[in-house]
Amino acid sequence: MTPLLDSQHWRDVPFHFWSVCWFILGSMVGSFLNVCIHRMPRGLSVVHPPSHCPHCASRIPWYLNIPLFTWLLLRGKCVQCKAPIHVRYFAVELLTGVLFLITWNVMGPLSIGWALTYATILSGFLVATLIDFEHFIIPDQITLGGMGAGLVFSLVLPALHGTEDHITSLGRSAAGAVIGLLLVYGIVRLGKLLFGKLHIALPDKAKLVFTETALILPEETIPYEELFYRKTDCIRFHATRLELVDRCYAGVEVRISPRQLRIDDESMDPEDVSFMEAVCDSITLPREAMGLGDVKFMGAIGAFLGWHATFFSLMISSLIGASLGVSLILIGRRDWSSRLPYGPYIALAAVVWMFMPEAWQAIWKGHLDDLASVIHPGR
Repeated sequence: MTPLLDSQHWRDVPFHFWSVCWFILGSMVGSFLNVCIHRMPRGLSVVHPPSHCPHCASRIPWYLNIPLFTWLLLRGKCVQCKAPIHVRYFAVELLTGVLFLITWNVMGPLSIGWALTYATILSGFLVATLIDFEHFIIPDQITLGGMGAGLVFSLVLPALHGTEDHITSLGRSAAGAVIGLLLVYGIVRLGKLLFGKLHIALPDKAKLVFTETALILPEETIPYEELFYRKTDCIRFHATRLELVDRCYAGVEVRISPRQLRIDDESMDPEDVSFMEAVCDSITLPREAMGLGDVKFMGAIGAFLGWHATFFSLMISSLIGASLGVSLILIGRRDWSSRLPYGPYIALAAVVWMFMPEAWQAIWKGHLDDLASVIHPGR
């Protein structure tokens, strides 16, 4: 593996020949990333069945699966059923190619190993970001798989963690993963304690409708998956009138969790209640600033980039999220600001860290090390 990462072997060929190769490689990887983006959140295998049209399920032969070129040749349509192929497929292939090209031009002159590592990280970030935007989740294949990959890369390339010793690098990678996990998990728990309940005042005698998939409020519809992150999350309200399919109540306290519907002292399984309608003046909803996917995502970043990067990514992602949220509110898009996932902010902040000048990274690391020495003088 070490000879492969030796830059001298690569310098024997003109640099920009490799630039073209890396762009082509990136577009090929982007084709696979499209598979991951479509299949992972749906719980499907990314290797079987082979590439096929999502509309007519016809298999796509290799000569019609050439990145970028095939989409343009077919004008964005399936050759069999003529159904449109979303432009996202072309965009992801192009963007991945550009990211690989940038990574090679920035990191290639320094280290082939760094270029390969950064290309891997950016690929994971791209998949995580697009899945999080569409489904509000980051699959374990990306987060837990990212932690495992971070450990492997750190063992092979100890320079990732500022050392020449492979075992030391592995230890620092593991420490980065653990600190990243604990850091964000602590914030999630603290946020749940301080801001985990949202009290909404409703118009007089407002009507709430609980369907099998969502809660319908007077001014918005909220899918249950956006409310119930944990089994302990609970919706609470006092109903002046409550109607089920087969019964009716008046003046009752109602608590709804993923496992239980409680009406005063009566308890039942929510799965057995297909429809419920209530009249009330206010309701308390559970809410979450970040999900557990974000916790594991930060663990993966720590495994690759170290614990200093996790603190940096947390701080910068908070600034990015706050700035974007305020901007959306100012332009009258408050509803958008409450529906943006947090994972993309973390990924963007980590990218800033990856390409930040080493001198700036050293300053940040120095401040954190000084703070750590104050907290633990014996270190």
